[in-house]
Amino acid sequence: MGTAIQKLPLFVILMGFGALAMLVPASHALVVHDYNTMRIFFYGTILFSLLTLIIGLATAGYEPKSVARSQLVALLAAFSCLPLMFAIPFYEAVGNTSFVNAWFEMVSCMTTTGATVYDNVGRLTPSLHLWRGLVGWLGGLLVWITAISIFAPMNLGGFEVRADGAAGKGASGFSQFGGVADPSERLLRFAIKLTPLYIGLTAILWFGLVSTGELGYVALIHAMSVLSTSGITPVGGLYYAASGFWGELMILAFFLLAISRLSFSSGLVGEKDRGLSKDPEFRTGVILILTVTGLLFLRHFVAAVDGEATTNLLKIAQAIWGDLFTIASFLTTTGFESRYWLSATDWSGLHTPGVFLIGLALIGGGVATTAGGVKLLRIYALFRHSERELQRLLHPSSVSGGGREARRIRKQGAYISWIFFMLFAMSIAGVMLALSLTGVQFETTMILAVSALTTTGPLADIAAESPISFSGIPDAAKVILAFAMVLGRLETLAIIALFNPEIWRN
Repeated sequence: MGTAIQKLPLFVILMGFGALAMLVPASHALVVHDYNTMRIFFYGTILFSLLTLIIGLATAGYEPKSVARSQLVALLAAFSCLPLMFAIPFYEAVGNTSFVNAWFEMVSCMTTTGATVYDNVGRLTPSLHLWRGLVGWLGGLLVWITAISIFAPMNLGGFEVRADGAAGKGASGFSQFGGVADPSERLLRFAIKLTPLYIGLTAILWFGLVSTGELGYVALIHAMSVLSTSGITPVGGLYYAASGFWGELMILAFFLLAISRLSFSSGLVGEKDRGLSKDPEFRTGVILILTVTGLLFLRHFVAAVDGEATTNLLKIAQAIWGDLFTIASFLTTTGFESRYWLSATDWSGLHTPGVFLIGLALIGGGVATTAGGVKLLRIYALFRHSERELQRLLHPSSVSGGGREARRIRKQGAYISWIFFMLFAMSIAGVMLALSLTGVQFETTMILAVSALTTTGPLADIAAESPISFSGIPDAAKVILAFAMVLGRLETLAIIALFNPEIWRN
């Protein structure tokens, strides 16, 4: 039985898990006596389980001519087509909404973006909020597994920076992946290793938030949102959460999982294990968080002194914490705003420019994590290349040090990172142009495009001068943003790899 399931196409397996996941909101709705929602999701489980069974029987024994092509197509379908299945029970349970809104919501959740068209959280029942959080959590788990089992062997998703081969070809730096001949076996192997860890970390954070006084289902959704960096919340944000400062402190510790893959997958990625303290992504992320926090605090401090504001130590501490937490949240593309984020504004009288948060979201988190953006490893490669070029200006005949890997990052790694950065910038420009054609104001298109491509939905609400409502944009713009989220989740290089003639040849 297990062997037969293992040989099914990846998309069919994901459909089966998605159908079974509908039992979770159905069970929750039964407990809270929301029988209408319970029936809808229970019938959804039956309907889509039968559909999965039919498709599974039809595709049993199918062997793709190109494994790389089938895996990339399956991932593309998982983030774009699978939300259609998730949206049907959601659409029926909400009742007074359009299917476009329901599909947009599910794409946003599945890609761990967290953008929502339901600004009023009271419009959705607790079971529907749980479904949103669960879909985002499953999307994050899918990213964890496929990043190591699919993208790493293909030198995609940021792994190309440290690999010897070009993107889309075999990776000599990840030789252990080549030891497993069957790709489905490789997927199963890493799913078995990472899924218990993912569930365990979620449970730890959940219990921690509950211990601070948070409601059980709110704590669960926030825990799932932190692990998947989706930023989904059933109460309108951490400002309204009962967990308070201690809850934010625990969440900040779990942001480490989105800064460096070595925090949870050490020894699985086929690279030399040098420890977290020597990981360039971890060090770059910490330096960025501390530097930006220091600059923002200095800006508010100068304004407070000039304005003769009171130097209350409690207000200063709240301002520092609010900046530190929110900066780390947006660097990991989670998008949670600290309840003390506005304390610095109240203290100094200055508003924090949203461009700081936009820049942090563009940088993003670590490779093979649930965070979006350009990724810290690519930023590190570009920085080391710039550093080396400045050295050559002073000493043209100097020889670079650091070993073979450091030279590769400064040369080939920086080259492919710059290509990705340019593709990312072109994607932002393309999405902005498409949105402007639908009637969205040009100033708004920039924030919406960055929000979708970096999978940081809360940017639209926090980084703009006045909050941007996704419910207020045209349906055509929602469709464009939905596909932009998929593009940001899979990354441009993975989409381009689909057009590589090598993987389409028999």
